[in-house]
Amino acid sequence: MSDPRMAEHMPLLNGPWDQDDVARFIAAKKGCWQRDGLGHWAIFYDGTYVGWGGFQKEGDDWDYGLVLRPECFGLGMAITHKALEFARSDPRIASVTFLLPPTRTKLGALKRMGVVFEKAVNYESETFLRFRLQTS
Repeated sequence: MSDPRMAEHMPLLNGPWDQDDVARFIAAKKGCWQRDGLGHWAIFYDGTYVGWGGFQKEGDDWDYGLVLRPECFGLGMAITHKALEFARSDPRIASVTFLLPPTRTKLGALKRMGVVFEKAVNYESETFLRFRLQTS
C-alpha cells in the first residue's frame, strides 16, 4: 500500500503506510467478516502473497475490490474470474458493484464480462464510477 504506483488509482490512499495503518486496516477488514460473514481475502499465487481482495458490503450492495502488488498486476483477471465464480455461487450476492476512480480508463475487460456503468458516486469525499455485474 506504500508503493506510489498504487496511490495513482487509489484516491483514498493518503501517503505511506506504517504499522498503525496496517493494524487499523486489518481490524476494519476483520470487522466486515464479523458483521457480514464475508469480506476480503489475502491472495496467494504459488505460495507467494500477491495482494488482497474480495467482497465488502456497501449499503445493500456487495462491492468487489482487488489490490495487487504491482509485479502481480497480470493476475488480476484470473483472480477476478475466480472471485466472481464465488459470488455466483453465494445466494446473498445477486449483483456485484465495482467502484473505480475516474483515473481508471481501460475498462474493456470489465465491459467484456458484462459489467455496466451505473453512475458517479461520492465516497469519503472522493468521486468514483460505480459499475454493476448481475451474478444471479
